[in-house]
Amino acid sequence: MSIVVTGATGQLGRHVVEQLLEKVPADQITAVVRDAEKASGFAARGVKIAVADYNQPETFDGVIAAGDKVLLISGNEFDKGRVGQHKVVLDAAKAAGAALLAYTSAPGTLTAALADDHKGTEAAILESGVTYSLLRNGWYNENYTEQLAVALEHGVTQAAGDGKVASAARADYAAAAVAVLTGEGHENSTYELSGDTAWGFAEYAAEVAKQSGKDVAYNAVPADVLTGILVGVGLPEGLAAILAGVDVAIEQGQLAGTPGDLSRLTGRPTTPIAESIAAALKG
Repeated sequence: MSIVVTGATGQLGRHVVEQLLEKVPADQITAVVRDAEKASGFAARGVKIAVADYNQPETFDGVIAAGDKVLLISGNEFDKGRVGQHKVVLDAAKAAGAALLAYTSAPGTLTAALADDHKGTEAAILESGVTYSLLRNGWYNENYTEQLAVALEHGVTQAAGDGKVASAARADYAAAAVAVLTGEGHENSTYELSGDTAWGFAEYAAEVAKQSGKDVAYNAVPADVLTGILVGVGLPEGLAAILAGVDVAIEQGQLAGTPGDLSRLTGRPTTPIAESIAAALKG
């Protein structure tokens, strides 16, 4: 029996594998990657490495075995048909007789375009008949703290008005996935995962200012203006519009829910945004 993690060298995947290594023997973990070299550190610790690509279905032949638990981490190639990519892993899991397929989805409350591929993937999973666990991940603290240099220079610019975000750290979401993959009783489950506390961007700007000692303002702008700004720094227009659409959803309260599933799964409080800001400033 193996725990199979796709996207294992990605930002979330690395956290998942690191935390799995604390709970299960390394030879019970299969890290699915596109580039074996990026997984060399895991291989050196005894993790099995499988090279496979969502865009090449045949590369998943033999990666998943009967009884395996699989974590399908959603892809980030927005222009390549993510539902089709995800179905490659789903089909491989079903054919192999996997014991569980966990999928990192989006909050059920999110109506922004970003959620469309997740909803399509969830529908395919339910239709397939595989035993599943839907991990509806909310927003990551790092979505903002990784842009601190920009915030310190130009302020915090979002199209979210006074909306709030109940975010948590990537490591928190990884811990929830690990709890599902290594625990019992998660068959055919759906978890709405988010931080324990919702915060607004004015609060965020004030916290960055407090910790950095610099003046940091919150600049609330319309969605089309934010789209233009993101295109101006090099993002494709489609992706820029998707991200601005998330801000509109935030203004509408769609990412502010705090049902508590994340802290219940992990057995600890979620990481406050202030803590992630502090880590990023030290970084």
